[in-house]
Parts: sequence; structure tokens; C-alpha cells
Amino acid sequence: MTAVHTSALVDASATLACDVAVGPYSIVGPDVVIGEGSVLGSHVVIGARTRLGARNRIYQFTSIGEIAQDRKYGGEPTTTTIGDDNTFREFSTVHAGTAQDRGDTAIGNGNLFLAYAHVAHDCVVGNLTTFSNNAQIAGHVQIGDWAVLGAFAGVHQFVRIGAHTMLAAYAVALQDVPPYMMVQGYPAKPRGTNSEGLRRRGFSADDILQIRRAYKLIYRDNLTLEEARAKIEADSARVPALAPLAKFLATPGRGIVR
Repeated sequence: MTAVHTSALVDASATLACDVAVGPYSIVGPDVVIGEGSVLGSHVVIGARTRLGARNRIYQFTSIGEIAQDRKYGGEPTTTTIGDDNTFREFSTVHAGTAQDRGDTAIGNGNLFLAYAHVAHDCVVGNLTTFSNNAQIAGHVQIGDWAVLGAFAGVHQFVRIGAHTMLAAYAVALQDVPPYMMVQGYPAKPRGTNSEGLRRRGFSADDILQIRRAYKLIYRDNLTLEEARAKIEADSARVPALAPLAKFLATPGRGIVR
């Protein structure tokens, strides 16, 4: 049975699974859908047209699905879509999309957002990412699976952050960060590969070695980016772990951190 505190306000058009819990003074807006096993703490706000999957845990003073902080937003019925098994700690914020882009802000499964983390409008966040305290991303950003954003890390609008990357504390990414890389500073600069993270996720020693060699092709061997990408793509035929890196480099963006 749904457990909604007597002081909470749930819009009549919202749909809550039978075992959802809604804490004191929380607000669930119109046309919201919340999946089974999800728990909302006290003083949580879920904005209109937000869809939450199963087993999400949302701590106090969190706001998810409110309208975009964007001057172009004109009241269009945009959305926020969140998968399963995510955790949003205190004061984290996620904003809905805008009609000028995809119209939806999307977050996958198993992500961890620590206190004061922020996901802006029209962002796409993959699976199993970690946003440390005060990590914040601007609008239209893409975050790949398993990416880790350190405390106070920031990402410029329209930037892509590849899978298995690590942004050090206080790093500010003004350009795309390729998969597997570790960056630091303002503006963020490459500082090697995220080898420790790759080991923890089960990458073989040989795959990690090949990823390090790819890093050298991009950053140390005085090649053009296209030359480095071509070599990495050729190597990916025998080292499948390099395929996501080759694909990322082949996709136009804001240019990569150099």
C-alpha cells in the first residue's frame, strides 16, 4: 500500500506504484509516474511530467523535474525521465528539457548523485555514474556510463563526457572528454587514463594497456586527431575495448580536451 504522509501533496493525476513512500511536506506534481519501491524523503519536489522508475531513493530537499533554468523556456510541456535504482542525496536538482532541444532530460539506472549535484535541462546521463558533492552539469550535456565527477566538478553546455571517465575535484570540462580518460584543472586537461576505475570494473590488464597506448596516440605522439582516431579504429578490430573510444572520436562535438 502506498504510504503518503498526511502533510504531503500528491496531484490527482499522478500515478504511484502500490509500495511508494512519500515523506512529510513533499510535493508530487501533475502527470508524474513513480515506480515500485521508490522512496521520497521529506520536502522533496517532483515536477510535472516526471517519470521515475523503480527503487529510486530521493532524500530530503531534492527537486526533480522542475522547469529549465533557460531564458528560452516558454512553458512548453517538457519532461524528465529517470530509470531505476538511482539515489539523489540532499539538495540535488534535475531540470526538465526544453522544446529547443530534445524536450526531455534523461537519466539511466544505478546512478548516485551526492548532495547539491545538479543536472540541467536536456542532459542525457547514462548508467552507474557518480556525481560527487556539488558536481554540476550545464544544459545539453551527455554523460557516459560509469563516469565519475569529483566534488565541485563542472561541465560546460553541449559537452560530452565519455564512459569510464574521471573528472577530478574542481575540474571544469569546456570540451569533450573521451572515454577512459582522467582530467583535472580549469580548464580540464588530460592527466592519463582512469586505469584504477577500469580495473575495478573488470577490464583485463591487456585492455588497460591498449587503452594507455591509445592515450599516447592521442596526446603524446604528435599525431593529428584524425590520424590518432584512424589508428585506434584499426586497433579496435583486435581490441574491442577501443571501439567506444574510436566511435566517440569520430562523432563531431566541441573538440576534445587537449
